[in-house]
Amino acid sequence: MELRVDEKRLVDDAIAAVSVPSFTGSEEPMAAWMGGAFRELGLEVQWQQVEDGRANVLGTWPGAGDGPTLMFNGHLDTSYSGREPWLQGIPGFQPQGFERDGRIYGLGISNMKGALCCYLAAVRALLAAGVTLRGDLMIAAVAGEIEKTQQGEAQGAEYRGYATGSRYLVSHGGAADACILGEPTENKVVLAHFGTIWMRLSTRGPFIHTAFSSGKLEENSIVRMRPVLDAVLEWLPTWEDEMSYDGTRGVANVGAVQGGFGWRASRTPHRTDLFLDLRVPPNVPMAEARRKALEFARSLEGVDAEVYVTAPGAEIEADDPLVEAVEGAHAEVFGTPAERDVTRWFSDASVLTRYGIATVNYGTSSGLPDAELGENLAVDGLVRTAEVYARAAARVCGVA
Repeated sequence: MELRVDEKRLVDDAIAAVSVPSFTGSEEPMAAWMGGAFRELGLEVQWQQVEDGRANVLGTWPGAGDGPTLMFNGHLDTSYSGREPWLQGIPGFQPQGFERDGRIYGLGISNMKGALCCYLAAVRALLAAGVTLRGDLMIAAVAGEIEKTQQGEAQGAEYRGYATGSRYLVSHGGAADACILGEPTENKVVLAHFGTIWMRLSTRGPFIHTAFSSGKLEENSIVRMRPVLDAVLEWLPTWEDEMSYDGTRGVANVGAVQGGFGWRASRTPHRTDLFLDLRVPPNVPMAEARRKALEFARSLEGVDAEVYVTAPGAEIEADDPLVEAVEGAHAEVFGTPAERDVTRWFSDASVLTRYGIATVNYGTSSGLPDAELGENLAVDGLVRTAEVYARAAARVCGVA
């Protein structure tokens, strides 16, 4: 099949998309931009208002019939807003896209607005080649995927991530036989990814003025947290051993600690919290993993525990037709077999697979930020990835 990806248009789209701010909780302007691109391509457009200021938008290219439906899925929200003080002056962490020396810079280009623009380029290439697909081809641009959640005083839409948009998508008509998720995978085919449990451990103590705290240091909730942290650090390797998957070792992290009031250090804190991120492989039921986590937490004296995130992982069989289609398309474009991978990050495949949608993660380079430049991707990588998507769509949906 002769396909040509319009590189200039792909670059223009990517720069424009990166320049639309879409921090978690405020994705609607980016959804509107994608909706406009869908209409320009002649796709059927479905708008899903997830909540105020947040929307999914679904574009569908109807097939000629008798073919499977393939979904391209990508999240609209970015990991940061660009307003964070520690990101100032770093161009790849700002919602202002630009091209330099064959690379595109800007907030969200790798995670994952570059993939969204590759989906558009793939459809454009198929249309230009005069291809008619048998099955429907869908592009789902969704809100709220980034790994974050409401907790404590952190309330509101900007904290509602972890597949918020894709959960709404699949319960409001966004169903398909298969899905390609363009998360940044270094062009490896990800057959499985881990899920996670987030758990809070809390110690308590008296809230008193420093002047009256003599002899009560051991009652201080921060001091009481010290042996808890020691116990956690001793236990984490056990969790990582038990939560290994297909040769990939489990992983866990001490993600945050909160206690006291920096603006009022003359008071001992009434409570100190320790937050853990415990990754869970896709073959371990979340209820089982939750029991194991709480079993450890409840063995600690004087500690309150709460599990406040349970986000399952996802997997796909190595011989699934979708995997074959993506790997075949990759080999045609890159001239070499695609590598396979298992990752310990989360994606919306967690939700999609639970609706019976076979899902594989395959995308560009991660564009991992460096200290000076932030997020950036090579134009050539985007062009080749878009062609892989187009060829995979033809394989999955079938050509009439």
